[in-house]
Amino acid sequence: MSKVFTIAEGLENMGALRTGGQGSVYKGRRYGPIITAVKILPTPVHAEGPEDKNFSSFQNEVEKLKKVNEQPNPNIVKILNSGITESGSFPFIEMEFIAGPDLEELLAAPHDPVFTIKEVIKVADHLANALAHCHGFMVRHGDIKSNNIKFNVHTGNYVLLDFGLSVMSDEQRRTSIRHAGAIEFMAPEQSEGQMLAETDIYSYGIILYELLAGQVPFPLKDQGQKSRNEVLVGHLEQAVPDLQELRAKNIPGNWSDEKKQQEMQVPAWLVAIISRCLEKKPSDRYADGLALQEALIRDSVNAPADIVADQHAIQLLEQENTRLQTQLRNMQNAQQERRAEEGVVVLSKAVFFVLILAGACMFALLCYFLLTGPAKSTKPVKTPVENRKDIPVQEEEKDHGYSWDKDSVEDTKPKDTLPVQLKPVPLPQTDTTLLNLDTTIHF
Repeated sequence: MSKVFTIAEGLENMGALRTGGQGSVYKGRRYGPIITAVKILPTPVHAEGPEDKNFSSFQNEVEKLKKVNEQPNPNIVKILNSGITESGSFPFIEMEFIAGPDLEELLAAPHDPVFTIKEVIKVADHLANALAHCHGFMVRHGDIKSNNIKFNVHTGNYVLLDFGLSVMSDEQRRTSIRHAGAIEFMAPEQSEGQMLAETDIYSYGIILYELLAGQVPFPLKDQGQKSRNEVLVGHLEQAVPDLQELRAKNIPGNWSDEKKQQEMQVPAWLVAIISRCLEKKPSDRYADGLALQEALIRDSVNAPADIVADQHAIQLLEQENTRLQTQLRNMQNAQQERRAEEGVVVLSKAVFFVLILAGACMFALLCYFLLTGPAKSTKPVKTPVENRKDIPVQEEEKDHGYSWDKDSVEDTKPKDTLPVQLKPVPLPQTDTTLLNLDTTIHF
């Protein structure tokens, strides 16, 4: 195949894969059999220096993408290289080539027009993991749509592609959005050129809605401006159509009645997550991919058991929940390690409140002892015996002839005096006459 133009030295252009408002994607080949995908942005760079705002913005965003790839993620395409093309001076991003169909192709014939619930949950998990990873590095994608998510036939993972919109400047992004063809997946705030973390959350909800319902909430009838305006108004003002009704309408006719009945039982927690993602106001959605992933794991684990019809589906969900919990723990451990490397100490709320309570108790005890002072002893001082010779012996201190009195007398008497002979005190005799009874006996 002849070259259309030269991308860069050592990078052969093997032809266009697709084109769009955010640029064109070409299939490239480096030395030997290494195949890559090259995203070429539509706005040329006039000078490779800080005086060109487009070039500076491109360089800054590329650095963020490199940080994303410092920790490999199975659901995010790897960024291999970036630079300026030799012909035309267009910025480009070189990524790994993912072999496999994208979601748009998987929804078209000869495939089924809707995904099974099991496969939708898998896509929801993989895409949430990708967004959580990107948002953790402050990278927003801004162009999540069906043909930007591919199924990797070698690994079985769904992979998020094409970070071209994330490296554009704000002005480039506004111009690109006005001419983009994926307006069905755009959040309401994108019509004003904004790109937030919540913007990716909205597009995430559109993806899951399309997989379950067989179509997007506000489909584009044609490429005319009128149709585009109708889609924009739908995102801004109109309510999202009922998902279950569209799924019942588009469910394949070649499925068995049992499978149809089973596949119509969409978990309520999944519908609730999609509904929150599709809120009109960004503040009403999940804050970022991390919050979305936590909600997905939490709600799927705590889902009532009567949502799924058969035991096989329950086992599949339990396996998926176990995997999600393990993934969440690994993510939390990685965050703790990263914070530890940065010197940040993280305390849980419970530990923080216990420390505050302990400090308050110690402060209260300290104040109590400072205010009350040392307690005065009320125990009487015992006067030495040798200094009390002139004090008359009280009645209760006299010797009554008991054995315990002997010890006290021996303790108090001088050692050089003779021992005192103790005599028992005679007790008065008790009157044995109790009653004067008449003892006369009559025969």
